[in-house]
Amino acid sequence: MQQRQLGRNGKQVGAVGLGCMSFAGVYGGTDIAESHATLARALELGVTHLDTALIYGNGLSEEVIGAFIKDHPGRFTIATKGGIRVHPERGFDNSEAYLRECLEGSLKRLGVDHVELYYIHRRDQSIPIEDVTGTLARFVEEGKIGGIGYSEIAPSSLERAAAVHPVMAVQSEYSLWTRLPELGMLQACERLGAAFVAFSPVARGMFAREVPDAKSIPAEAFRGQNPRFQEPNFSRNLALIEPFRRYAIQRGLSPATLALAWVLGKNDNIIAIPGTRSAAHLDEDAAAADLKLSAAEIAEIETILPAGFAHGARYSEAQSNGPEVYC
Repeated sequence: MQQRQLGRNGKQVGAVGLGCMSFAGVYGGTDIAESHATLARALELGVTHLDTALIYGNGLSEEVIGAFIKDHPGRFTIATKGGIRVHPERGFDNSEAYLRECLEGSLKRLGVDHVELYYIHRRDQSIPIEDVTGTLARFVEEGKIGGIGYSEIAPSSLERAAAVHPVMAVQSEYSLWTRLPELGMLQACERLGAAFVAFSPVARGMFAREVPDAKSIPAEAFRGQNPRFQEPNFSRNLALIEPFRRYAIQRGLSPATLALAWVLGKNDNIIAIPGTRSAAHLDEDAAAADLKLSAAEIAEIETILPAGFAHGARYSEAQSNGPEVYC
């Protein structure tokens, strides 16, 4: 597996990591045996970076990972996230007391005393990011975390945070159908020495070998609420992606492999974390690390799926509460 670095001073990890939200059943039913089989396959493939969060199943994803790494200590580099409250209603709390509570709970569920990377899952706009970064810097000093991360922030926020303490990574959605990070965040991460961690690089399954069936997605589920998975947008998006699927298959590739190779090819400091609970799907994802696209192939792909091709907003109005807007 090709290796990439978590920030200027972080560990080397596989260029393709594993997003573990699916371990909590967000994209369909699963069980601990299936999740553990996927983690075992990750070790075989050299997929060494795991990404999880407190709110993934209210700690369930972390518990699943913790149960596996108990018998495989030190094999994975783990990142988790905190700062979102879900009770009595969803909101953001980046106070030191709450972040410490989140982190301590995560460490307990994972069965470790340290994680390599800890993200603010969503910014609490009532607290200056400089103060939040100071809190995380204290966690670093205490040996509880290896580095500081932020999820879905603006480049200007990264600039402010990095002036207080080096930021190891910024995580944002990035794929062929979500290109916003190209308008400043990729450049800011490179300039400031932060890794850019691309989540949903397979477009929430749209570039998977098996095309999602909109009828099987519950209306109350995350994708069911997402405008791109609602009609008429969904049918239009399927039609637009079909030529890309044919392009990949004609080259003997899974569409997921090709989509991930495109993401990784945009910059050497990008680490992609496709989310899956399937060992077979992980095989297709991991193959992207060894696929180097030519300039001609990249141009062909971007002709088939130009920036902004997707119908529908990335998030619904409710889902848009939290990510910072910068363009």
